[in-house]
Amino acid sequence: MDKQNMLNQMKQSILKGDKAASEKLAEEAVRMDWDLNEVIEKGFVPGIREAGRLWEKGEYFLPELIAGAESMKAAMSVLQPELEKINSSSRSSGKVVIGTIQGDIHDIGKNLVASMLSANGFEVIDLGADVELDRFVNTAEKEKADFICVSALLTTTMVRQKELVESLKERALTGSFKILVGGAPVTKKWAEDIGADGYAENAMNAVSLVSNLMNKQGGEHV
Repeated sequence: MDKQNMLNQMKQSILKGDKAASEKLAEEAVRMDWDLNEVIEKGFVPGIREAGRLWEKGEYFLPELIAGAESMKAAMSVLQPELEKINSSSRSSGKVVIGTIQGDIHDIGKNLVASMLSANGFEVIDLGADVELDRFVNTAEKEKADFICVSALLTTTMVRQKELVESLKERALTGSFKILVGGAPVTKKWAEDIGADGYAENAMNAVSLVSNLMNKQGGEHV
């Protein structure tokens, strides 16, 4: 099968909420020994992004959005173990606490970032959605994490990313963990303004960002 055609079929399987098709296409990509990161980023991710866009425009209803998310999970259930096999020889000691900020129940993008980080060798503690600030910090302290990754999909909740950074200052924990932020309304400038250590636009960028920061000395902004 032509690669571009197959990538388009992956996107359509997500948009249609066809779990069986998503899983089968993922298995075919593994069988054909394709670059699985490319398969995710150019095949399945465009589908879940488009589903989110259609939902925001009112052209998709919640059941359709959920079906797309379930199809994405079906594909990742095939691809993630294969990625972990590929990266098993060079697993990182990096530990990441991740979650969607308090007041925000959106988790599709956060789930994808968590899956991709895990598949690329990082130990991920996923706190889920609607996570209180103290829980991020307390978990990071308890687990001796390297990173706290905070997602916000609403402009009304993204301000809590700033509150998290301020909370670390109040508790004299600035620099103890690298704070990375993301989500639809979040920008690189916002990350810089609030004093976060980095911003990632998508899951692949998040993996690159965490990997790069693991190799850097100090708390340099990216």
